Amino acid sequence: MNFLKNYIKQISIAFLIIVTASFFAFNNFELKEEKAIHQEAILDNKEDKFFVSVEYYPEEITKKVNHKLDSLLKRINKRHDFHGAVLVAKNNKIVYKNQVGYTDFRKKKYLKEDAVFQLASVSKQFTAAAIMLLKEQNKLKLSDTVNTFFPNFPYKNITIKNLLNHTSGLPKYFWVAEHEWTQNRPPTNTELMQLLPSSKAQRFFKPGRNFDYSNTGYFVLASIVEKVSGISFNNFLEKNIFDPLEMNNTYVYRFKNDVVRENQLIGYRLYKGWRHLKIGNTVNDAIVGDKNVYSTPEDLFKWTYGLNSGQLLSKESLSLMYSKGETIYGRKIPYGFGFRMDRSNENNIYHYGKWNGFSTALTNYLEDNLVVIVLEHTSYNAMKSLNEKIKKIVSQNLEV
Repeated sequence: MNFLKNYIKQISIAFLIIVTASFFAFNNFELKEEKAIHQEAILDNKEDKFFVSVEYYPEEITKKVNHKLDSLLKRINKRHDFHGAVLVAKNNKIVYKNQVGYTDFRKKKYLKEDAVFQLASVSKQFTAAAIMLLKEQNKLKLSDTVNTFFPNFPYKNITIKNLLNHTSGLPKYFWVAEHEWTQNRPPTNTELMQLLPSSKAQRFFKPGRNFDYSNTGYFVLASIVEKVSGISFNNFLEKNIFDPLEMNNTYVYRFKNDVVRENQLIGYRLYKGWRHLKIGNTVNDAIVGDKNVYSTPEDLFKWTYGLNSGQLLSKESLSLMYSKGETIYGRKIPYGFGFRMDRSNENNIYHYGKWNGFSTALTNYLEDNLVVIVLEHTSYNAMKSLNEKIKKIVSQNLEV
């Protein structure tokens, strides 16, 4: 009798173990399957979200405008020492792309289409976009102050929006690096943020009262991106903007901290009207956010296309980036988030940049769906005039 009871008991335990194991195995399979489906959906969404098609107009349509733009490039190269590249796009298709001049004057090497230019202040739009991406992820608010992320930041009550609109009143970080940094290498963002609490530099005005174009504000914004995301500014842009948009020749470069890449250009200046001298680096050249994004004209086309098409940011975020800011007194200022607005036409969104011999311009004529990109590396100083000439040629000679 006892033998029978023990046998039944053992059978029951074995059955219970089998049922339990089957239950967990089934649920584990369901979880794995659900996770795989979810992961696949994320990948599909990401693939659908970032799609930039680099298309060109047929040659028969652009032959006339290309001939005139080629002539313009040759003329400014000869008369005004322009050594750079131009890209024009209309209705999200490339109309014109070419370069003229040298990449290396000693070796007489001509510029090629894969030459990579320092964008100077055109870099600021990537910093602004990084902030808006974090905002859309609910990781920060435009009303957050810098002290939310850096409690020891000495200039109080400055919001992220103040930084984006250049209404912060912050002092120039160039002065701090040049007068208060004591090491024999340029400081990084982290190091300069740590130096600011002990700096003697005073703010120009209280937050929101005035508009004052500030490189410091965008260096602080890049530092916030690093603090919130937990990764370097370069890695954040790479993972969230450059890679998704297939901007394969775009990156952030910090002097003495990063390796010089292939095809990365050096800035020059003209000496005594004939000799080109390389421009050396400075103590400010490891700071990112206000400058130091390197790119090509085609990559900037991908960037503009991705941004304008709403693939990268929401329409609400893009509208804020492309809208004039204002002071606390209600005075409008011709700057959005990382972009300037033409005073005579708010639909002309643009930014120029100059740094260490590089002159850059990205202009977005929204009404005409026309984008003009100009990158140069020998201290060319007539970007606005050149931009207007390019637009006039395209308007008069391209029928699409």
